[in-house]
Amino acid sequence: MAPSDFPLESILCVARGDVPADLLLENGRLVNLFSAEIVSTDIAVASGHIIGFGKYDCRKRIDLKGRFVCPGFIDAHVHIESSMAGVPEFARAVLPNGTTTVVADPHEIANVLGTEGIQYMLRTSRNLPMNIFFTLPSCVPATDLETSGAQLSASDLKPFMGEERICALAEMMNFPGVIHGALDVLEKIRLAREHRKPVDGHAPGLRGSDLSAYITAGISSDHECTDLEEAEEKLAAGMHIMIREGTGAKNLKTLLPLINERNWHRILWCTDDRHPHDLIDEGHIDSMVREAIRSGIDPVTAIRIGTLNPARYFGLHQLGALAPGRQADFLVVSNLTDLRIEQVFHRGERVAEEGKTIAAISSHSEIPRTVMHIPDAEIDFSLPAEGKSVRVMELVPGQLITHERIMEVSVFDGFAVSDPGRDLLKIAVIERYTGRGGKGIGFVKGLGLKRGALASSVAHDSHNIIVAGVEEADMRAAVKAVIEMGGGLAAVCREQKHQLDVRLPLPIAGLMSPEPVNSVRKKMDRLIQAAHDMGTHLLDPFMALSFLALPVIPDLKITDKGLVDVSRFSFVSVFTD
Repeated sequence: MAPSDFPLESILCVARGDVPADLLLENGRLVNLFSAEIVSTDIAVASGHIIGFGKYDCRKRIDLKGRFVCPGFIDAHVHIESSMAGVPEFARAVLPNGTTTVVADPHEIANVLGTEGIQYMLRTSRNLPMNIFFTLPSCVPATDLETSGAQLSASDLKPFMGEERICALAEMMNFPGVIHGALDVLEKIRLAREHRKPVDGHAPGLRGSDLSAYITAGISSDHECTDLEEAEEKLAAGMHIMIREGTGAKNLKTLLPLINERNWHRILWCTDDRHPHDLIDEGHIDSMVREAIRSGIDPVTAIRIGTLNPARYFGLHQLGALAPGRQADFLVVSNLTDLRIEQVFHRGERVAEEGKTIAAISSHSEIPRTVMHIPDAEIDFSLPAEGKSVRVMELVPGQLITHERIMEVSVFDGFAVSDPGRDLLKIAVIERYTGRGGKGIGFVKGLGLKRGALASSVAHDSHNIIVAGVEEADMRAAVKAVIEMGGGLAAVCREQKHQLDVRLPLPIAGLMSPEPVNSVRKKMDRLIQAAHDMGTHLLDPFMALSFLALPVIPDLKITDKGLVDVSRFSFVSVFTD
């Protein structure tokens, strides 16, 4: 509800007691985030807002029988595209977990479709039974080390700044550009500051004077901390720390010791990227709150971090707490230990109950254009051996970072090839926007495939096609499958005893499906099982694969233009000698 639509006169009449409330929640135990108390009281709701506590005349009553009431959860930083479902189906999936608000960064679809992608996300997120706010993508593309489907300047972003659901400039991934004062980067930061919107950060491993320069430019948060010391330095320097627990990056347990009674108000929870199986099996922000409570964090503090803190940070003053005048978004639970969410309310209306969304949600049938301009000729993944040793991207389990490792390469007929016996696989990124057929080829360790190939059009952040495999013929077949689907994920093995061809179409920009999350999850489960049959032991090899193309997270990454040393923000040769 826009501030201009706020029915002030009518709810004042209810708050004074002159007119009956729409709803009275009786015999509840309010989790008061301002006093840090649990208060036994009745809660009155009118026109979708909390209007007071205690006894009120009302049109409808609900007896909570001593159950707890707390504000709906807020995800401070999420890419809805990573659910691989459209916005309405994402909402249907997270509402039963108690998420009533998300602050989403649509830079995945913006890297494919530009401003058309941002408009698509704004359009398809209207009139849903939850609050969906957006941050404006600051890095489209993330760097000039890759080819994206669009380039967004400050002038491209400016028309969106007046949109009431745009609440920040999204993660500024080009930290070298910030530190060295790149004019196009600073223009975007100035634009956000002129509109009094915060600028989110993305600075993995940044420390010392470089960190000081980054913060001096106006960056106010970071969600890329992977160790406690890094988070402590950033927090002490004035940043808000978004603790992330996604599918590919799991930082919660490592960073929980950061939180204490002096600094909790500077911490926020976020999921960043969660695949369907994690959304369904683990939950959303509720899973982080539960883990924090199990680890000894005071329940009220854990809830504050997922409600009041992000509301304050983003200036969403109508959300984040239950108090007179605030929007009536709240959860009902029987205890604050296991935090099993029984009911979810949005603007005073029950929208989810006992693990299911009960509010009506209309799925959008609109599918934006597909971008898949790849030459018809057979893609050549051969790599002439120019030396005996190669730079290898080595996966770090549970993290987005990779380590650089030097390994002796296997050579056949003068060409460098995969060696599954040493878990050394060929990897490539094929550009899908211009039709020029650009590609980068390198090696990866940690995927664990013994046969076959995996390919995906979800390849952060420019979302070209990424493929890794043992045999080049399987790599070509997997890429062809992605192209035929107009985008998606594929696992292919043509070896006679282990033949596989499993696919997940993602027709929305090559990133999302219009199908429900449960349906996407079932297809994803078949893909992951196929990958496991091909030898990998990774829980989600496709999430791991997708981040190997992101040249803003150390150490090595690969793009359609080549192998990138992220610490130097420059290309390096695959061969070392």
